[in-house]
Amino acid sequence: MSFKLESSDIPDTPAYIPFNRPFIVGKELFYISQAVLGGHLAGDGQFSRKCQEWMEQRFGAGKVLLTTSCTSAMDMCAILADVKPGDEVIMPSYTFVSTANAFVLRGARIRFVDIRPDTLNIDENLIEGAVNERTRVIMPMHYAGVGCEMDRILEVARRHNLLVIEDAAQGVNATYKDRYLGTIGDLGAYSFHETKNFISGEGGAIIINDKRFIERAEVIREKGTDRSRFFRGEIDKYTWIDIGSSYLPSEIVAAFLFAQLEEADAITRKRWTIYDFYHERFTPLQDRGLVRLPSPPPECRHNAHMYYLILPDAESRSGLIRHLKAKNIHAVFHYIPLHTSPMGRQMGYTEGNLPITEDLSARLLRLPCYYELTREDQERVVREVYSFLDTTC
Repeated sequence: MSFKLESSDIPDTPAYIPFNRPFIVGKELFYISQAVLGGHLAGDGQFSRKCQEWMEQRFGAGKVLLTTSCTSAMDMCAILADVKPGDEVIMPSYTFVSTANAFVLRGARIRFVDIRPDTLNIDENLIEGAVNERTRVIMPMHYAGVGCEMDRILEVARRHNLLVIEDAAQGVNATYKDRYLGTIGDLGAYSFHETKNFISGEGGAIIINDKRFIERAEVIREKGTDRSRFFRGEIDKYTWIDIGSSYLPSEIVAAFLFAQLEEADAITRKRWTIYDFYHERFTPLQDRGLVRLPSPPPECRHNAHMYYLILPDAESRSGLIRHLKAKNIHAVFHYIPLHTSPMGRQMGYTEGNLPITEDLSARLLRLPCYYELTREDQERVVREVYSFLDTTC
C-alpha cells in the first residue's frame, strides 16, 4: 500500500533562523587563492602583514600580531605580564573561560569582581577593594562590545603599579571616549571567531600598546625563538631564547580575515541596522516592564556585537528559549559565571559571592544577530518574543 502526500498535508514549518551564521562579504575566496598561488601558506606572509598593518593604522595600536585565536593572544599576554604562581589577577566572573585560563596556567589566582548592572562589565568601583600585595594584573572584559570604564580602571592600575590587559574579544572596532577598545591598556586581545563581527573561522590578535613588550611578544609567538628578526635580516640565524609556542595563524586564515577587514565599515553598518531594529521594536516591552534592553553609556560607541534581552527571571528566560526553539529560532543564554563553575568552586568561590553577576547571567537571552540576518527573519524573532511575553507575563 502506498500513498502520496499532497502539499496541503505537509506541515508548514518555518525556515530555521540560527543564532549565528558565517558569511562571505568580499574577496575572501579570491584572497585565499592568492595566498595559495603565492607559495606561502605558513604564518606571517603578506596577508598576515596586511591585517596587522590595517589594525595598527585603523585603531592606532602600537603593534598588532595575529594569533591562532583570542585564547592564544591571552596566553601570550599572561606570559608577557610575567605572572607567577601566587600572583593574583582581577577580572569579572561573567566572561569566557579563556580569560581566566591564561593566568591559571601560569599559576595565578583569579580574583573575581562583580559586574555593573547596566553594562554587565566589571564594576570599576569594586576593583580597588580587590587589590592586595599579590595583585599583578587587572583584566577588564568589554562585554557586547561596550567599553568598560577605562579611565577609572587605569587610574587604579597606575596607583598600584598594575598592568591592564583588555579582553576585547567582542570589542573589535568599538570605542571608549573615541579610543578603540584593546588599545587603551598595556595589552589587549581580539577574537575573529566565526561568532564575532569580523571572522576568520578561528583567529585572534594581540595588541601591544607598551613598546617594552613588542620584542618579547614576537619571540613568544615564534615558539620562543628570534625567528622574526632572522626573517627581517637582522640576524644571520635564529635560536631558542625564551618560552613560547606556535601562535601564528596560517595565511589562509589571514587572507579570509583581510577581506573582512576591508569591508569593516559595511559590516558594522549592517550590524548597527540589525541592532537598532531590535532596539526600536523591543522598547515597548521595556516600557511595559517585561524586559530590559542593552543600555550602552554615551561615551561608548559599541559595535553591535550582540543583541540581548534581560528577562524578569530565569524561568521566563528558559521558557522563551523553548518557545523560540519550537518556532525554529535559535536563541541562547551566555556565560555560566566562572566563580560558580567546578573550577571556580575549587578556588573557594560559592554562589552568592557575586550577586549581580549571578542574577543577570540567569536572565540574559541572546538573539540571532549576524551579518546576513534578514529583516523578514528579524520580524519573525520579534513577533515570537512578543507572542511569548504577551501570553506569559
